[in-house]
Amino acid sequence: MSPPRKFGRWLKLAGMTTSVASSYAGVRFLKALGFSEKVQEMLPETNARIGARIARTLGELKGPVMKLGQMASLSTDLLPREIAEQLAKLRKDAPAVPYKVIAKQVEAELGAPPEELFRWFDTAPYAAASIGQVHRATTEDGRDVVVKVQYPGVDASVGADLSHMRFALRAAGVLRKRPEVFDRMLEELSARLHEELDYVREAQNVALLGAFHAAHDFVRVPTVVAERSAARVLTLTFEGGDPIEVAQTYPQEVRDRLGERLMLLLFSELFGAAAMHADPNPANFAFCADGTFALYDFGAVKRFTPEELGGVRAVISGALGEDYAVVDEGMRAVGALNPDGPPVDPAIYKVWRDLVAPVFDAKEPFNYGASRLHHKILVKFPEFKDAARSFRLPVGLMLAQRAFVGLYGNLRNLGARVNGGEVLARVLG
Repeated sequence: MSPPRKFGRWLKLAGMTTSVASSYAGVRFLKALGFSEKVQEMLPETNARIGARIARTLGELKGPVMKLGQMASLSTDLLPREIAEQLAKLRKDAPAVPYKVIAKQVEAELGAPPEELFRWFDTAPYAAASIGQVHRATTEDGRDVVVKVQYPGVDASVGADLSHMRFALRAAGVLRKRPEVFDRMLEELSARLHEELDYVREAQNVALLGAFHAAHDFVRVPTVVAERSAARVLTLTFEGGDPIEVAQTYPQEVRDRLGERLMLLLFSELFGAAAMHADPNPANFAFCADGTFALYDFGAVKRFTPEELGGVRAVISGALGEDYAVVDEGMRAVGALNPDGPPVDPAIYKVWRDLVAPVFDAKEPFNYGASRLHHKILVKFPEFKDAARSFRLPVGLMLAQRAFVGLYGNLRNLGARVNGGEVLARVLG
């Protein structure tokens, strides 16, 4: 079925909210009766069940709320861990819509059905995502291409969907704390979603990063087929390769090379192009056994302001050199410090620096396959709850955060061993 229309979307979100609120009402009732210990035993299972319900609903609705769920899954400080884990499934399990919906959208945008515009057009989706899906095709002149088609009505539902989601999560009491942080995240998400829904802008992103990576023989960026592209349809040349599940079976030295190059891609874009491919979903990479890869989906490209770029550089260089005054300046520049909060004790910076330092140790590669860094970070967060007032979410860097977290996840999936110190030295000089 296709994504529900406005009233249907509202009904589904309302049903989800009622279900979630009812589940938590029972928990609160037991707590009020004094069964706090029992509540603590029940809570993980309750959160997992609630997370599954939310993920299922957002997956059916697709569009902005599904994208919100994908991004919120990275924010374990805003949501219970069990809910974030269920929402993480939205990053890889997006249900497809029927071909007739796609064909109608192509005809509306390009003036003719796919069968008349292409020599061959696969009716089965090659990939499905939150705001559109991709089909393989062949142009009349014989080029293998992928055609990205936006779901009908998605662009018109952004504002209403995000408002419904805000209401649903607040009414259900799912948000752990600081609802104002979630509101700022929603505002940033709304702005970024409007960018991702603009396929003309995405075509410009492809051209920008394609030109930048022309000097890099390890990454292939597709070319836009302009005559088969429009505001809601984007056709790109097909760049073959294996999914990450196949790349996981490559020899260790090939996986190490791929891991190093994935990291080099991120940092070279950051400090070389001041524009970063910020959708690290494994499905957006096509790997080859020669250590190269193709890059897809340029809807989410973070373009850095000079202030942001200077701030990120200061945080990295300050942390590497253990100059925490420089780290503090960088954190302020990127908007990560609360101007009304207390100063940050340098000892806090040192704890986090020492935790991440092995990743950038120039002496030996970091083994991502055996890494427990993500778990160590989650365990550390509660220790610094008293210092939370010193910080705030740098909403302008949400896409960058997604890119860094996604890089770590991809390197873990590959089981790569990467010397991050050497990569940084190559980029920063």
